[in-house]
Amino acid sequence: MSIIRDAAAIAKGMTITLKEAFQPTEVENYPDGKGPMRGAQFQQRFRGKHQLQRDENGLEKCVACFLCAAACPSNCIYIEAAENTEETRISSAERYAKVYNIDYNRCIFCGYCVEACPTDAITHGHGFELASLNATSLVMRKQDLLVQVKTLPDNVQSNKDMAESLA
Repeated sequence: MSIIRDAAAIAKGMTITLKEAFQPTEVENYPDGKGPMRGAQFQQRFRGKHQLQRDENGLEKCVACFLCAAACPSNCIYIEAAENTEETRISSAERYAKVYNIDYNRCIFCGYCVEACPTDAITHGHGFELASLNATSLVMRKQDLLVQVKTLPDNVQSNKDMAESLA
């Protein structure tokens, strides 16, 4: 009796497999999808490539306190601090991060660096295409992580131009 029951279960599984084999395949058109992120849909808790934020004046928020590097369990953050001068002001505090590197070969995207930052200088962005055949290209420098300063164009012609410049 158990042989008949086992054969019936296998037959039922095979009918499902054969039925699905002849159905048309549904493919999400990832690289050419709709929207500004080319079809990618992110969840609110998504942890992508890190970003170093700027304040409302365009200065860097990072004050080189080293809390993110201390909180990192994989030890992938390297920071060198430098002093701000009156002539060149990089951040609003006394110090700034002269060198800020994240080694994505070691990063586990745990988010402890984001939680540890007292000035909210480092956040997770939506960058997810980090794969590379060259391991040295996965060490992101400060210039790669820093958010670009958004400036308004000299002449804004319409509301659409204003929305594009602010986006």
